[in-house]
Amino acid sequence: MNDLLAAHRTLAHGEQLARQARQNSDRIALSFGDRHLTYRQLDGRVNRLARALHARGVAKGDRVAVLMQNRLEVVESYLAVVKLGAIAVPINFRLVAAEVEYILSDSGAKVLIVDEPLSSLAAQLPPTRVETVVVVGGDAAAVSATALEYESIFDPDDSPLDIVVADQDPAFIMYTSGTTGRPKGAVLSHMNLAMNSANSLIEHRIGTDGEVWYSGLPLFHIGGLNGILIYLMAGGRSIIAPSGNFDPVETVDTLEREQVTSCYFVPTQWKELCAVPGIADRKLKLRRMAWGASVAPPSVLQAMAETFPDIPTLNVFGQTEMSSATCILRGEDAIAKMGSVGTPVVNVEVRIVDENGEDVPQGEVGEIVYRGPTVMLGYWNKPEATAEAFRGGWFHSGDLVRQDEDGFIYVVDRVKDMIISGGENIYCAEVEAVIDRHPGVAEVAIVGAPHPKWVETPVAVVVPKDPDAPPSEDDIIEFCRSRLASYKKPTAVVFVDALPRTATGKVQKFRLRENLSAN
Repeated sequence: MNDLLAAHRTLAHGEQLARQARQNSDRIALSFGDRHLTYRQLDGRVNRLARALHARGVAKGDRVAVLMQNRLEVVESYLAVVKLGAIAVPINFRLVAAEVEYILSDSGAKVLIVDEPLSSLAAQLPPTRVETVVVVGGDAAAVSATALEYESIFDPDDSPLDIVVADQDPAFIMYTSGTTGRPKGAVLSHMNLAMNSANSLIEHRIGTDGEVWYSGLPLFHIGGLNGILIYLMAGGRSIIAPSGNFDPVETVDTLEREQVTSCYFVPTQWKELCAVPGIADRKLKLRRMAWGASVAPPSVLQAMAETFPDIPTLNVFGQTEMSSATCILRGEDAIAKMGSVGTPVVNVEVRIVDENGEDVPQGEVGEIVYRGPTVMLGYWNKPEATAEAFRGGWFHSGDLVRQDEDGFIYVVDRVKDMIISGGENIYCAEVEAVIDRHPGVAEVAIVGAPHPKWVETPVAVVVPKDPDAPPSEDDIIEFCRSRLASYKKPTAVVFVDALPRTATGKVQKFRLRENLSAN
């Protein structure tokens, strides 16, 4: 039976890498700065790391957390973990220690792999939170007396372990910002992610002839992860962008120098790229360019069309629980259907329903729900949340949309009350749960306000416990600083006597937004 299973393991990501190492051994798979790995080198290093983790007790189904800024070792770690049949748990490197500790606890991670820039964060975690800490590119002893140095643990044997990983086995737990104050772990299988890659190859018309991928997304993000996996399936080369401040001039230099064929940036980054002097004269080899993660203002879309008139522009829409792409606005429709997220991608079935799960008439607003092979397995250790999300046999996205007569979908609002700031998801309930613990706060509501660079930014509307001695704006923001990632904290605080509510007690956030706009 094991021989039969082994003969059919076509979608597991460790097997995909091994196949490329056999067929395209000398092709460059990954580049980061002046470091490059061919498929053969990458596969060998991944096997050596997998053996090292296995020797330290990591078995099929165990969770391994990865807390790193963008670098080659992130991809090596992911692939080594999934080759073992274990589950990779990417962690947002912008989180504070309390948030990281929650993810480690919730996932039950056995190992934490962390890089040197984040070692001080890892040192703040309770020493018993994970069994093993592995440090990349730094002094392991600075984290703990028992921490291990990444390169030193590599096994000398670069042959693969004999572990059969099935298509439906979990590969990643991707934590999404929580709508009830805590993030939830979306469990994605090898099948989920492989089908998303296949869908993207079809929809983006990606071939196997010299494709070079570049993304401005962090590798803990589903979009950053998927970019690597898509081009791994195609046997292409992925250039990993460094974490930190986005430099549009350096980015254009890289696109030109490395002959990049595909790239993805959030709208704020595209705006800066289009403004780079002389960009129209650069010898770029782009075959397609994509954007997503937040709404692109018409001015940005127009600038992209004028700056790159002959390059197809793709808007990719989706969410982590869908592995992630669900809809795509193709290049030929980018101007005529500006503002739309496009039509469903291949292999993703879509309905737009009312609160009773019934289809709404065309043109009316409803929640978009999904079915297909890219739908997550469920939320980690949250059966009630999983059941709620899958009620009626469809995955409920939380996005309110409408569909025009041509089948193009437009996002109207977000049931989940989410703010997207600079491409980062911020859930109001999570921020509200923190501010609500401030001793001077009676009530709080978080709403999104327009921002010239980040599109949206969170604003806290606060009812103070003592109207005669309210906390200051700086006090509220500072209270959030040690409890939330920097991008989640409010950029402004407005004090009010009471929050507007419906007859059933629900806060009317649309009125708060109207008041902010009026002021």
